[in-house]
Amino acid sequence: MNHLREAILYYSIQSMGDWSKIAKAIHNKETFKTIEYPFPYITIIDKEYPEAFKKLRYPPWILFYQGNLSLLNQESIGIVGSRQCSNQALINTKRVVNHIKSNYCVVSGLAKGVDAMAHQCALDCYTIGIIGCGIDRIYPKCNESLFAQMKEKQLIVSEYPMGVPPYAKNFPWRNRLIAACSKALVVIEAKEKSGTMLTVNECLELSIPVYCLPTAFENREYLGCNSLIYNGAYILFDEKMLDDI
Repeated sequence: MNHLREAILYYSIQSMGDWSKIAKAIHNKETFKTIEYPFPYITIIDKEYPEAFKKLRYPPWILFYQGNLSLLNQESIGIVGSRQCSNQALINTKRVVNHIKSNYCVVSGLAKGVDAMAHQCALDCYTIGIIGCGIDRIYPKCNESLFAQMKEKQLIVSEYPMGVPPYAKNFPWRNRLIAACSKALVVIEAKEKSGTMLTVNECLELSIPVYCLPTAFENREYLGCNSLIYNGAYILFDEKMLDDI
């Protein structure tokens, strides 16, 4: 088993975390080298590997992390929304997170906007950031202080080895992990076509309930939540409704 663990690490580094390439290397039993790695990691064969990810169609072969890995075993709620969000969305994020953080770990993607606010508000409790680049990369740079705080007492997770840039293709793929971690997903604010909607799709595939804050009728920029509600998502118009999740 130790040999397979070392092989998965090697394949991940060689492929820059590409899931399909790792799968192919494992299947073909390609040669590998034992590597000393500066960041902690777990693989799909380790007993510490979170059960939540095993239900995915494509569970990550390896997870690199900084912080408290045991947070992945806590009951969590995902909070997502626009990077370029409105000021009202930030206010709403605070209200939602302050209501749930004593009972749930807060999971998000460590992006600008709603994600960053969700993590920031939960720092005095528990929060998990799942990123789409190497575990050593701080992206976006404006979240540098947040990253520093989270890697000490919270948790940052990535299926990408150190050095992997924040390629655009990585973030939709990352979203399946946010969905899998979450008992429910709360969408604070979203445009009709955005990465937030991709996270919603992952939740639907896993039968995870989706709650959306409605957007004012005159707000034409962020129609995503209203569209989701129209198509069957739960409407969230009072934070007390979160008690029933």
